Amino acid sequence: MARSDQRPVVTLRSTAGTGHTYVTRKNRRSDPDRMTLRKYDPVAREHVLFRETR
Repeated sequence: MARSDQRPVVTLRSTAGTGHTYVTRKNRRSDPDRMTLRKYDPVAREHVLFRETR
């Protein structure tokens, strides 16, 4: 099965400045803007906002 261009792999980088990243996939059709998720940053030891980087 081929990878779809509708669901590209994106990198989420911590806004706490720790450099920690998560890798996930997103649906381009339903969410064309940059993704932001509140996830756990183990370096900062708290939940912070992670933003999509290109």
